[in-house]
Amino acid sequence: MTMERDLDLRLVRSFLAVASELSFTRAARRLGLSQSTISARVRQLEEHFSHALLERDTHSVRLTPAGERFLTYGHRILALADEALDESGFHHRRYTVRFGVSEDFAFTHLPTFLERLRLEHPFLDVELSIHLSVELHRRLRSAELDIILAMRPGPSRGVDALEVEPLFSDRLVWAARAGYEPPSDEPLPLVLYPRPSVTRDAAVGALESHGVAYRTAATSTSLAGLRAATLSGIGIMPFAESLIPGGLALLEEPELPPMPDVVFALATRRAPTRATRDLAQALRDHRADFTAGSG
Repeated sequence: MTMERDLDLRLVRSFLAVASELSFTRAARRLGLSQSTISARVRQLEEHFSHALLERDTHSVRLTPAGERFLTYGHRILALADEALDESGFHHRRYTVRFGVSEDFAFTHLPTFLERLRLEHPFLDVELSIHLSVELHRRLRSAELDIILAMRPGPSRGVDALEVEPLFSDRLVWAARAGYEPPSDEPLPLVLYPRPSVTRDAAVGALESHGVAYRTAATSTSLAGLRAATLSGIGIMPFAESLIPGGLALLEEPELPPMPDVVFALATRRAPTRATRDLAQALRDHRADFTAGSG
């Protein structure tokens, strides 16, 4: 039997949604369709290739080897389709990007950037996710996000499907409430993100390499929690200088060791869509804004 050569883009889009969400229910919600429609479309695509693309049971959905191979092609197919529509003048179509960003930006430069993005790309819809940098990288690798702006946690291990582009670097500094004085007769109290955390590792590494005693005074997965704890005066926290939250200030004490600069990187999956490319270019165009003082 000869395989039909034409691919229905609706089938491809449904498969990619399931592959991204690893759930038929979430994929259906994302595309605004019924779960039965999504299931039927994936079955049609599998029949088209005469191969199972997904393994599903009552608890999970996983990509088969054939599904893994088609995943990259599927993204490229939709990216080219979007590009063809753009070149044909169909600029009124709304398109969506799943953008992950570290919470540091949410309290400082993100609102201004999103406002400019809306003016420059009025038909681009942004699904925003705020997480710690390490979690953002994990979600990008698992195809839960399309593009992230986050601290780079270090060299990638092995080969992955990501394109990583350093966007800007920043000085990692100690931040505290105004007038704070570190204790001289007890371990330095720290306010930290929980592990794994880029800033936590940098701070602890600097203190240990200089023989400075420290203790963890507070931890929080939320920047609001870290800011509240630091504002209370119970400790100091390591932070990128240009992103220090309002109400806190740079703490310059000669006894405190310097920390390494951190790199903020733009990362995407390979074969990006038009939405991902547009958001990536906007981030490049406005990179200078991210290192401006946040006040």
